[in-house]
Amino acid sequence: MHGCDLLVVGSANADLVTAVERRPAAGETVLGSDLAVHPGGKGANQAVAAARLGARAALLARVGDDAHGRLLLDSLRDAGVDTGPVLTGGTPTGVALITVDPSGDNSIVVSPGANARLTPADVRAAREVLASAAVVSLQLEIPLETVAEVVRTVGPGTRVVLNPSPPADLPAHVLAACDPLVVNEHEARFLLGGPPDAGPEPGATPGPGPYEEWARALLGRGPRSVVVTLGAAGALVCGPGGTSLVPSPAVRAVDTTGAGDAFTGALAWRLGVGDGLEAAVRFAVRVGAAAVTRTGAQASFPTAEEVDRL
Repeated sequence: MHGCDLLVVGSANADLVTAVERRPAAGETVLGSDLAVHPGGKGANQAVAAARLGARAALLARVGDDAHGRLLLDSLRDAGVDTGPVLTGGTPTGVALITVDPSGDNSIVVSPGANARLTPADVRAAREVLASAAVVSLQLEIPLETVAEVVRTVGPGTRVVLNPSPPADLPAHVLAACDPLVVNEHEARFLLGGPPDAGPEPGATPGPGPYEEWARALLGRGPRSVVVTLGAAGALVCGPGGTSLVPSPAVRAVDTTGAGDAFTGALAWRLGVGDGLEAAVRFAVRVGAAAVTRTGAQASFPTAEEVDRL
């Protein structure tokens, strides 16, 4: 019996969000809306998304002993996340600077703060927590050596889900542990040797086309399975048995901030309670679709009842 369905090891940030008519070009200044401060960070987002759906979720992260850290801890606890593994103090809480355009697309700059101080030693100290989890979910807003230490530390019965965001070259033993590796089109291109900012034209709805080739190529790099998220088109699932496209319900996107985290948190939770990969992805695409219909990151994450209604 696992102590929790899902342990997320990752970042916790305060999201500083402003809406703009268009994102600025190099050297350009544009005016934005009043600044809003929300709890965020890919790790905290995934944990909150899963807990709000009903998961027994915990978070291993670092925050500062400051107002942003207290905001994050309050949000995590309100959602039902076990914050026992969260470490506090030593440096300011991480901050994400987010601009959102009228289509709901966003651009994000992250100042890591305390996230950069989550160390391999912290992981080793949390060995019992790691061993008790059915699934461990990881991202790359914490040091890569810390991610690698998690992979070395988890028990043989624990499944590893990794979203390599922001993208970085991954050690072979980390790739080999991923089941699945969850990427969007930019992360997929980076891992396959292309520029991370290439991809479909803005506003375009991607289809399975080249993404099937990308998914199979990524699978050949070592992960046990691959999921490529395709925004409004859903997600592509790729494993040893082949590939399949899971469509997303049509919704009006208001703000895509945190939608990928909602998807990954939901996916990891459903794997932790025994769903197969395609069934977990079918649930997760509905969670991601629900999340884009509201503003903010954690504030937009749906409950299980809201997902059912969608």
